Amino acid sequence: MLTPIDFVLLPLLAFPVGVFAAMVGVGGGTFIVPVLTILYGFQPPEAIGTSLAIIIFASIFSTVSYLRQKRIDYKLGLILSIATIPGAIVGAFAANIIKPAQLGLVFGIFLIFVALRMLITHNFGKPKTKKTEKLWHRKITDSTGTVFEYYSDLKIGFPLSFFGGFFSGLLGIGGGAVMVPIMHFLMDLPMHLAVATSMFVMMFTSFAGASMHFTLGNVRPEYMILLCIGIIFGTQIGAYASKRTSGKNLRRIFGIIVILVSILMIQKYLGQLG
Repeated sequence: MLTPIDFVLLPLLAFPVGVFAAMVGVGGGTFIVPVLTILYGFQPPEAIGTSLAIIIFASIFSTVSYLRQKRIDYKLGLILSIATIPGAIVGAFAANIIKPAQLGLVFGIFLIFVALRMLITHNFGKPKTKKTEKLWHRKITDSTGTVFEYYSDLKIGFPLSFFGGFFSGLLGIGGGAVMVPIMHFLMDLPMHLAVATSMFVMMFTSFAGASMHFTLGNVRPEYMILLCIGIIFGTQIGAYASKRTSGKNLRRIFGIIVILVSILMIQKYLGQLG
């Protein structure tokens, strides 16, 4: 049951979530799920379903901001969405099968893996742009006139995107925690484009996952509405901050925040296994 304090507290908690989510392209579920499970006692499937419903709005408003910056690779994003949507549906079903404690631990361990991959990578320079006939040549010019040119491998990125959708439906993270590393490390997108395109893909992925969770009764609308208020305002600032942050620092911010959240999740659910 919501209290009068919650009507103020939930939007305030969601505001910084929206800032960091839009800034690093993770959607916000990385932070929303722990808030709902740790502070409000949600069972993981409910927290995940509610989180995905919120991410629909977070990704839409973030995409609008990145649209103005012209940093979204729409063609690539639409192709990857074809793989993430069925993955999100399968993941939503799986979230109701796995036991709550196991699901929480999977979430925490998975996030540590992603965060460390960002932090320990040494090639903080520009992605490789070596031309080859097997890769898809892409060239994006943003609103400031900066040109991003790169060659992407769809044969690697497309099938792996299914797992981005799967973890989205399973863990309520929107898919960005998987899709940003896939696009940046494996498909060679510059970090800024990976973040912006991730938010675009997330619109389709989170809608598919949230719809399935809604039919399973895992979405709490009253919490969703209050959290959306803070998330929406935060995403506008986050997208603006991302534009002015180097790719190297975006990776560091991504890694540090996600590690802190994962530690909280693992600590909570380890105690429930006994």
